Order: sequence, then structure tokens, then C-alpha cells
Amino acid sequence: MERPAWAPRSIDISVPSVSRMYDYYLGGSHNFEVDREAARRAMEFMPGLPKIMQANRAFMRRAVRYAAGQGITQFLDIGSGIPTFGNVHEVAQAASPGARVMYVDHDPVAVAHSQAVLEGNADAGIVAADLRKPQDVLSSVELERLIDLNQPVALLLVAILHFVEDEDDPYGAVAELGEALAPGSLLVLTHASYEGIPLPQERAGGAVSVYEDIRSPLIMRSREEIARFFEGYDMVEPGLVAMPCWRPDTAPEDEDPYAFSGFAGVGRTA
Repeated sequence: MERPAWAPRSIDISVPSVSRMYDYYLGGSHNFEVDREAARRAMEFMPGLPKIMQANRAFMRRAVRYAAGQGITQFLDIGSGIPTFGNVHEVAQAASPGARVMYVDHDPVAVAHSQAVLEGNADAGIVAADLRKPQDVLSSVELERLIDLNQPVALLLVAILHFVEDEDDPYGAVAELGEALAPGSLLVLTHASYEGIPLPQERAGGAVSVYEDIRSPLIMRSREEIARFFEGYDMVEPGLVAMPCWRPDTAPEDEDPYAFSGFAGVGRTA
């Protein structure tokens, strides 16, 4: 297999990666045949996966604009993935020039590619760290350079928590990150769920099993389980809803049925 120039030497390009599969669903070019093959297998069960990813991205952009409109100028995006058009720093800095954005990912391709994209942007950076180890994120030099934790921050956990298994304590990680945030900060998250998927659960489960096969289990949580991540936050209207229903720019009824898979919400620290 030919290794492209943008692929760091340290990565095993024979193993699929969820961030490169996500890149493929969104029509990006930073993925390998092994990623495309796994993504196509998942799409045999759930052909609407790209629509779900697009709805995720669209929600993220609306939430970033909302945060900027609330006067927030600092963004911490954990599980940021491979940068695609309309990424957090582009949206935030267009809405609020000088806004500072810190990306965090543990995928070496996502990190290397983010470094290339952000070169020359003094107000944005990337750190290689894992959501499951919040202290690695909070104590990083890059975070200290970009983010003042004494001022409000928008913490983005978009399409990442469903890759954290219960034994890795996702609730504890989110709580630990939340405790580091100043009053008036926002928690922005989306999460996969069987609720809202326009397919029988058994069929959607076929796509979930593809992720199990590549050792990146996709943990489908209920609306109630997802709401627990917001304990201690005041929910921003309209609460925890399907992605197209959160402060939409266009009529939700015009959306593809797959866009309503899973949940999105924004909470504010008191």
C-alpha cells in the first residue's frame, strides 16, 4: 500500500480509523482504502451515514456561531478529527475575529493535518491528547498558550463521546473538563443513539457492529443517558434534541430523515 506524503510514518495504514472514515463520509481526501472499505460496509446497513455526519457538522457550526453571539471567544474542540471546510476555527474567527481555538485529537493523521492547516494561524492550535485523560488536555502547554480557563470557553464534544466505552468513564471525563470551565462557559455535544434512526434497530446494529470489528466500538446511548452529560448545566433552548431541531437555519422538515439520528444539545455553566 502506497503511503501518501501527508500520512505520518508512525501510523499503521492497514487499520481503519474512525476520524478517517468520518473524513470519507464528508467527501474528504484524507482516508485510505481500508477506511473507505469499513465506511462502505457500515453504509450497507445505514446508507444515510454521510447525512448524519453532515447534520453533525451543521449543528457544530450553528453552536459555534451561537457561542460567538454570546460573547464567547475561546473554543476547546476535543475529538476534532481531520480538518474539513467550515471547521471550528473558520466559523469562530469569521464570527469573532481573534477568537482562539484549541483542537484536541489522538489520531496522528488528524493531528498532523491540523498542524498543516493551522500553520500561520496564531489564534489556533492542536494538541495530541485523549478525551479519556482530561488532565493531559488541561495541562498541555498549547492549551495554556491559547485558552484562559478563567474566562468562558465553549467546550465541544461533537460525535466523540459515543466512542468512549462505559468502563472508560465518559461521565467522569466530561465532569472533570466541566469543573475546569469558568461560569458562563458552554458544553456543546452530539451523541449517537438508536433513537431517531429511520431504520429498525437490528439493521442499524449492523453498522454498529462494523465499528466493533475495527475495535472502535460505537456506544449507542439513550436520550436519558446522553442527558446525564449535562448534569449541573442549564440547558440552552431548545434543550437536547435531534440535530436539525437545534436552532435551525432552515426548516427541519426539509432535512433528510437520517439527519434526525441521535441528539445534540448545549448547556451553560452557572
